[in-house]
Amino acid sequence: MDQGSIARILKQVSGGEDEIQQLQKALLDYLDENTETDGSLVFSRKFYIAQWFRDTTMETEKAIKSQKDEDSSEGTHHAKDVETTGQIMHRAESRKKFLRSIIKTAPSQFSTLKMNSDTVDYEDSCLIVRYLASMRPFAQSFDIYLTQ
Repeated sequence: MDQGSIARILKQVSGGEDEIQQLQKALLDYLDENTETDGSLVFSRKFYIAQWFRDTTMETEKAIKSQKDEDSSEGTHHAKDVETTGQIMHRAESRKKFLRSIIKTAPSQFSTLKMNSDTVDYEDSCLIVRYLASMRPFAQSFDIYLTQ
């Protein structure tokens, strides 16, 4: 991954959200502004929103399950685990809130909310997709699957 380009994109996309959310917004902006030239981008945009919402829900469920499993097995590290679970839950809720706001925004209104139409080009959007895909659980554990 080209971390320099990712950092450049993050600087161009201003916002108080976490870096994943900033990259998601940049990609959605790119897809939205190019839907007139390629109709399949409408489907891609909806697919990404749905997939990211699902991933956030799964992450929350895993955090709750791991907390329950650890509560039943050990009580010594409970305070530390609750803190990290709380942080995961807070981050998940902020991501869900962001995705809901994107879903509720009509495409015609979304174009007025764009920060800068020159922020992301085709190559940057491909890089963002690869970067976000590398953050998914399957991509992170691909070596394990490959060895097995």
